[in-house]
Amino acid sequence: MVLAVKRSPCVPTSSFLFGLVSLIGVSSFCVSPAAAQSSLFKLTSTRPAASSATVGASTSVPYGWLDFCHRRPKECKVPALPAASVKLTAQNMSILKRINQKANRSIKPVSNYDHWGTMMDHWDYPTDGKGDCKIYALYKRKLLQEAGFPRQALLMTVVRDLSGEGHTILTVKTDKGDLVLDNLVDEIRPWNATGYYFVKRQSQQNPNIWVSLNQRGGTAKRLSPSS
Repeated sequence: MVLAVKRSPCVPTSSFLFGLVSLIGVSSFCVSPAAAQSSLFKLTSTRPAASSATVGASTSVPYGWLDFCHRRPKECKVPALPAASVKLTAQNMSILKRINQKANRSIKPVSNYDHWGTMMDHWDYPTDGKGDCKIYALYKRKLLQEAGFPRQALLMTVVRDLSGEGHTILTVKTDKGDLVLDNLVDEIRPWNATGYYFVKRQSQQNPNIWVSLNQRGGTAKRLSPSS
């Protein structure tokens, strides 16, 4: 039997807000604890080999990132660097898994509006232990940089999830392809095994430049607990 996936609340749902979102470039609203989802989201029976998503032209920068940079200028006033990727050793994979699970378990999921009292997209670190998908992804990016991973390989990424809702994840560029760290799923997955529609992400060279993706990341299968 296939179970329906339980989704935790996503903020706001009015047509007015979605119109506002499209105007200001707000990227994502989804709030979901990984623990409630990880057992339901599984890869298809044949795992796709990791690959690298094809990057398009420069595109609009999410409002949330611009606001984050305004409030935390030291995070964004950084030099452009040559593109770099992570060598996917067993040790590095272990670090990715540990940090993904640490963030997924340490942050209490709460909607952007309930958290900050604004409909404008707010990106930040989990200073109070709460947040939505952007907070999870930013925190993972920070922890991985502190663990020695190159900034150029840690890319904030805007997608549409399996329900077509805005969502933000962290893409990690590796020598084996693009991997995804996601607050909806504890498992580290290739980008092309998520089923998400990838919209845009940070440039490897400059985090303040965003590039379009506009491609589907394979498929994801929902299995019953017995699978």
